[in-house]
Amino acid sequence: MTRRTFLTASLAAPMLARPALAAEGPIKLRYLYDRKAISELAKSSQGKRISVDGYMAPPLKAESNFFVLTRRPMSVCPFCENEAEWPSDILAVYTKRVVDVVPYNVKIITSGILELGSYRDPETGFVSLVRLMNASYE
Repeated sequence: MTRRTFLTASLAAPMLARPALAAEGPIKLRYLYDRKAISELAKSSQGKRISVDGYMAPPLKAESNFFVLTRRPMSVCPFCENEAEWPSDILAVYTKRVVDVVPYNVKIITSGILELGSYRDPETGFVSLVRLMNASYE
């Protein structure tokens, strides 16, 4: 192997690597989706505790145990009517306790059990396609 081949291969290796699960830190929200569909990484992580980083969108209502995690700061909640309209850059997060609201422009890390598939929250009517259950955040 020549020096040039080694350097080229070592520079390309990080771009070819698949995103790792929590062992190497939180998953980026974009890795849960693949062109507006659920990614293979998300499918293989279903039912497992994962960590995801992002921003807390303003809650739908006060005293809630639910919030939406977004890829970038949003000053309004991206509420959807059904899973067909589910954006590929948000994640529903259900916590065990009432949510202490974090300013929408402060990055947080959430951890919870990943669930996939259509779910309508009976209290808010919010429909999610991808969500974290029994979650915590910091």
